[in-house]
Amino acid sequence: MEVEPYRRVVFTWGFEIPDHPIPPGSTLVQIDLIPDGDDTLVRLTQDHVPPPGVVPVRRGWDDYLDRLQVAAAGGDPGPDPGGVPQPTQGA
Repeated sequence: MEVEPYRRVVFTWGFEIPDHPIPPGSTLVQIDLIPDGDDTLVRLTQDHVPPPGVVPVRRGWDDYLDRLQVAAAGGDPGPDPGGVPQPTQGA
């Protein structure tokens, strides 16, 4: 893992699911934060994704970056449809 505060985060990523085409640590994710006036651009790249995983990985990052944009603007992106189920109130 590499962290440059306010600039970059780099880490490996994969799934801990037997026989998954993207095993743990097999891909490299780099997130760069780029100042753009009063805004910040987020550039995300993920290297070494095997062909069967390219489309689902792209969809996943698109969904999470959309949620990040809502949260960064002060909104509530709502429950994470791909995340761990949260207990209901009173449970």
